Amino acid sequence: MSIGVYARVSSTGQKLDSQVAEIEAWLAANGIAAENVAWYRDHGKSGKTMRRPEFERLQADIFAGRVKTIIVWKLDRLSRRLRDGVNILADWCERGVRVVVTSQQIDLSGVVGRMLAAVMLGLAEIELEHKRERQAAGIKVAKSNGVYKGRKAGTTRAKPQRARELRERGLNAAEIATALGVSERTAWRYLKAD
Repeated sequence: MSIGVYARVSSTGQKLDSQVAEIEAWLAANGIAAENVAWYRDHGKSGKTMRRPEFERLQADIFAGRVKTIIVWKLDRLSRRLRDGVNILADWCERGVRVVVTSQQIDLSGVVGRMLAAVMLGLAEIELEHKRERQAAGIKVAKSNGVYKGRKAGTTRAKPQRARELRERGLNAAEIATALGVSERTAWRYLKAD
């Protein structure tokens, strides 16, 4: 194995089908056999964080020298944050890893490639910020129209009792948070609840 393909979607309701199809077409067009490719697929993982199981597995394979070329559908699949994305790409380039972005038809090897990557990652971060601003504006309008009232006080995504049961089984707060699908801070709040 020397080629790694990374695909990611942010929510569990989304599918990787379109990314996979486009990347498979690119591989076929470039005469790359399927047995020479390792796939790394993260479902329901945000590009705002670098803590994604398949991405971490890809990183380990890069560090071990098993992956020398990385193929992604779009650059923002790697990261939605400029600093993280630039750091990743700089590290990979120092290791001699080639990065190919199929939908944007760019090869990020070399100095010009790294510069283009920095610009594109910056644009991805700007888009993420604009999305948050649009969402906040929409919520503000909905609240002023009486449509959106927010979450009722005291409602939770998971029962505090379940958090305490997991604690009794020996799980720590981070593990409880993962099991319940909540933040670690919320897990601590559950554990302290009466």
